[in-house]
Amino acid sequence: MYFAALLARTEDGWKASDTELDDVETLSDLTDLARDASVDEDTVLVLIEQEDAWFGVVRVDGEDDPRIYVSDAAAAARSSYGEILLTDELLGREPGDDSADLDSLDLDGTEDGEPDGDDDDDGAPADSSVPHGPVGDSEVLDDLGVGEKELRSLDADDALSTIAEAVGASEVLETVR
Repeated sequence: MYFAALLARTEDGWKASDTELDDVETLSDLTDLARDASVDEDTVLVLIEQEDAWFGVVRVDGEDDPRIYVSDAAAAARSSYGEILLTDELLGREPGDDSADLDSLDLDGTEDGEPDGDDDDDGAPADSSVPHGPVGDSEVLDDLGVGEKELRSLDADDALSTIAEAVGASEVLETVR
């Protein structure tokens, strides 16, 4: 189950709105959605979570490029909403470099079910294109009261509530949950 919310900073505090991501296909679409919610080009946080799997924060400040943090890139990569956040730049790939995608394909000539020798210790295929663990700007919320160390230590199941509480928006976030 997914949850996504926009937190827009205003003169009077934070304003929250839940958001549907069905029409959002790219990071650019998501950034535009955040800018539309902005008051006087102030900070907007897009908070996304997949229950017990991963969470992401996108911060948009005026016309600046969005700043992104994803708690578990590998888990987010298996999600249509996570794929929006996992840009080539965030993953350290050259834009348009499809070699990582090609590397993940099983083109070694083995039949289905036949071991190919590239398994990790847990038996899962090795996939170096998306790292396990956090990616992005872990200092994205430093000036709002959530430091890098705290952000990295958050569990996916309570991260958004913890972030909202730290920035002073827990009540407004709960109204849209």
